[in-house]
Amino acid sequence: MIGKAAGGRAPYAADPARSHGRLYAEPPSATRADFQRDRDRIIHSTAFRRLAHKTQVFVYHEGDHFRSRLTHTIEVAQLARALAKALRLDEELAEAVALGHDLGHTPFGHTGEDALDECMAAHGGFDHNSHGLRIVTELERRYADFDGLNLTQETLEGLVKHNGPLIDLAGQPFERWRKRGVPEAILAYDRRQSLGLSQYASLEAQVAALADDIAYDAHDIDDGLRAGLFDLAAIRAVPFVAALIDEIDRLHPGLERPRVIHEITRRIITRFVEDAIAESGKRVSEAGVASLDDVRRAGRTLIGQSPALATADHDIKTFLFANMYRHPDVRRVREQADAIVRALFSAYVADPQTMPADWAAKAGTTADEKARAAADYIAGMTDRFALGEYRRLFDPTAKLR
Repeated sequence: MIGKAAGGRAPYAADPARSHGRLYAEPPSATRADFQRDRDRIIHSTAFRRLAHKTQVFVYHEGDHFRSRLTHTIEVAQLARALAKALRLDEELAEAVALGHDLGHTPFGHTGEDALDECMAAHGGFDHNSHGLRIVTELERRYADFDGLNLTQETLEGLVKHNGPLIDLAGQPFERWRKRGVPEAILAYDRRQSLGLSQYASLEAQVAALADDIAYDAHDIDDGLRAGLFDLAAIRAVPFVAALIDEIDRLHPGLERPRVIHEITRRIITRFVEDAIAESGKRVSEAGVASLDDVRRAGRTLIGQSPALATADHDIKTFLFANMYRHPDVRRVREQADAIVRALFSAYVADPQTMPADWAAKAGTTADEKARAAADYIAGMTDRFALGEYRRLFDPTAKLR
């Protein structure tokens, strides 16, 4: 085990005292470290508050107890902080990245993003990570001295690269960016303040990404079971979950269904978190990293699950895709949500004056300017606001059902 750095932080952890800084220089806080300030600025942002009424999987009106983007984000932040503490990383940076990772999402979950991406196909497309970067560097307008939140470089690179580098050392886009290229908004900001797009992000950012996966697996099973989209017998098709159900039945025979569901959820989280701590510690040790720069140049993700739990993650996601995300009830609402986003986009592009005056002013005169203003306005909407706008412009009786 590599020795501890000052304050109990591992030497390869991000250190706010050695931050690469902010785009706009600010005097230090008398009471808070830089990553703590980042976390606090994200929590107090308008975009963060809007997550309370943005869909995770279900639309907002289907029940107060299903997860929204906000509740999901809080759960991810809790898991990220727990993992960071166990691995002796900077908990506040991990939490800041976790809290900010979904800021760029549209209303109606991935359905809204897919629809907006197709609407923007001729104008650079739409990507929630790129839009999230624009929110925290440009679109939030709260401070007297700058647009955005003026977050540290470490938090920004975490938001952009928590799933890995975007380009290789030759500058060529990786994987998902290969077809259309890295979004221009990311490239433009990188020219102002380097985000090291060919390098891995900090372990804190990698922790946030893994926490997102763990939260999805556990909590979508929880929501799906409680919504009746599938039952306990069906989820036994996933061997990992079947073993957990058998364990619960053995320890608590005859336990009522709501408690069984919660016991499944908490066991999934516990198993994945404990496995991630052990596996990540092993990878870090094998890689021999001794600094944050070593992490960035490691050539692989160092935070992750063991092969056995990676298989369980794959099996759970495969099951959820078939039985939850493609469930007829969910698909029906998704189709309606898709139509709403497309209709709003067309209306705002055709007549920017149907948007509020400040947004209409951003539309400019070119097709690209009008499309981007419409996309930005829609992306910031909550589910219920988007539905309200559709009612105002098209059908006062419209409902998602």
